[in-house]
Amino acid sequence: MMPGAVFQPGFRISVVDRLVIVVGAAAAIALWSIAWWLGFIVAYVVMHFFLFCNIFRVARAPELVWSGLFIGLTYGTLTFGVPSWAITIGVSLAATALIVALEMRKPSYHGVLWQRINPGLPQWWAKRSAAKTEAHE
Repeated sequence: MMPGAVFQPGFRISVVDRLVIVVGAAAAIALWSIAWWLGFIVAYVVMHFFLFCNIFRVARAPELVWSGLFIGLTYGTLTFGVPSWAITIGVSLAATALIVALEMRKPSYHGVLWQRINPGLPQWWAKRSAAKTEAHE
């Protein structure tokens, strides 16, 4: 969190996010016509970008763990045929569910339904903001 950051929990979508989604969708459609798996990879990654960044607002480290897992599984699938696409998709979806579940248990959770899941977020934010302000003075 940066000093002076504004408290804006919940779903969000910026102009850049919209641009990534539009370009990603166009790329996925174009690549799907060349090879279904190319289009799938782009669409799957863009979908996770939207899910992690806009809906559940996942922290950077778990997002990078998911990315590394997906890249590793996809590399194996494309290069060696092991694991199969079904396993690659299943394992990465299970990782998605685990990451979202763990993120929603954090006192800093600020994605969709934060009011219900994490009603203490405003107090956590205020305490954290005060500590950051004091550290920068």
